[in-house]
Amino acid sequence: MSTHAFRDESAEEPWRAIVARGHDAEAYLQGQLSQDVSALGDDARWSLVLAPDSSVLAAVLVTSIEDGFSLSVPGEVADDVMGALRRFLLRTKCDLSWGDVASAPFTSPRERLDERWPGGREFRARLTPHSYGARFVERTISFAKGCFTGQELVGRLDARGASVPWRVIYFEGDSSERVDELLRSTGPAGPHGITTVLNTLNGVRGMGVAHRTLLAREEEPGILLSALP
Repeated sequence: MSTHAFRDESAEEPWRAIVARGHDAEAYLQGQLSQDVSALGDDARWSLVLAPDSSVLAAVLVTSIEDGFSLSVPGEVADDVMGALRRFLLRTKCDLSWGDVASAPFTSPRERLDERWPGGREFRARLTPHSYGARFVERTISFAKGCFTGQELVGRLDARGASVPWRVIYFEGDSSERVDELLRSTGPAGPHGITTVLNTLNGVRGMGVAHRTLLAREEEPGILLSALP
């Protein structure tokens, strides 16, 4: 039986902000984030916070602010991200604190799904970046910036053509039970199943995780599946 929870299309998408300030803030984030922080300028850019094994803790939107940087983090995984960033702070002149979210990247689950962008519930699956699609990797990782936490495996995957066993899927269907059963129907034991689900006029839509072999199967009547772009 599925244990996923429905969310209303008009519900707010929760975000929190981590603020980094101090003499070493830029250098510290340069070693912790997948994006090139030194080239940020006035633009906001997506970046990843990765675990040492290269699994994604979150995609965060990084913005330059006075005397530092602001990271907009999905609320469901914000505490995990703060814990990961604080882990290597010893003898570093960088202060990390909670701040105010000036502008949320997405204001509702509907808006995020329309953009086919993963959120906190998808990041809880702890997948490697390529599981979230080529566009996600292109927008969040600088392969020219040098070393960062989790970089080694990500670089190897990219060089080998990014063949990963698990993929994040966008779906539309007539019922969440049928979709969840389908997502779990192929592959070994793992993180598959629905992660985000919204009610619609004609059924449900959302995101989930499936083994890559599911995408090679014939379409299931009443269910539309597509890997994130």
